[in-house]
Amino acid sequence: MKKIAMLALACFMSYAAFGQNKNPIGLIETPKGNIYIKLFDETPKHKNSFIELAKAGYWDSLTFNRVIPNFVAQGGCPDTEAGFKDPEYLLEPEFVKGITHIYGAVGAGRDDNPGKLSARCQFYIVQNKDGLHRLDNDYTVFGQVIKGMDIIDQIVYQKRDSKDEPVIPITLKISILYLSKAEQEKLTDF
Repeated sequence: MKKIAMLALACFMSYAAFGQNKNPIGLIETPKGNIYIKLFDETPKHKNSFIELAKAGYWDSLTFNRVIPNFVAQGGCPDTEAGFKDPEYLLEPEFVKGITHIYGAVGAGRDDNPGKLSARCQFYIVQNKDGLHRLDNDYTVFGQVIKGMDIIDQIVYQKRDSKDEPVIPITLKISILYLSKAEQEKLTDF
C-alpha cells in the first residue's frame, strides 16, 4: 500500500511539474489564418495584461485597425481618446535590453504621452523585414510571432482607406494556449 501511495505521489508531482512547464502562447485567429505569439517573461506587466484581456474576450469584437506594408499590422482598440486616456488601460513601459523591434515583434501601442505609457488595449506586429529599431526604447515589445508571419504579410497588403484601415475588416479572436517547450518548437516557423 505504501508503494502505491508513493507511486501516486510521484505521478502527481510529475504531472504538476509538467503543468508548470507549459508557457502561455497568444493565438490570434483571423479570416486570413492564425498567428501564434510567444509572450516574454521579461515584460511581465504587458504579458499578464495581454493574457488577461485575451481571457476576457476583450479583442473578440475588434479588428486589425491599422495596416501599413513594411511597417506594422496594428490591432485592438481603434485610435480613440478612451483607448489612450483611461488609467485602467495604461501600463508603465518595460524596455528590455536585447528585446527589440525585429520582424514579427509584438509591441504595445501608445499615444505621444511623455511617460511612454502603453495602451494595453492595443498591440502591433512589426511587418518590416529589417525591423523598426527607431521604435526601440519608445514602445514596449512584449512578444514575438512564432508562426503566422505569412498571415501578417497578407493582412498588411489588404486594400485600405486613407486612415490605413482595411476596407474589408480583418476581425480578431484572441485566446491563450498553454504549450510545453516541445509543443512550441513544433509550432514555430522560424
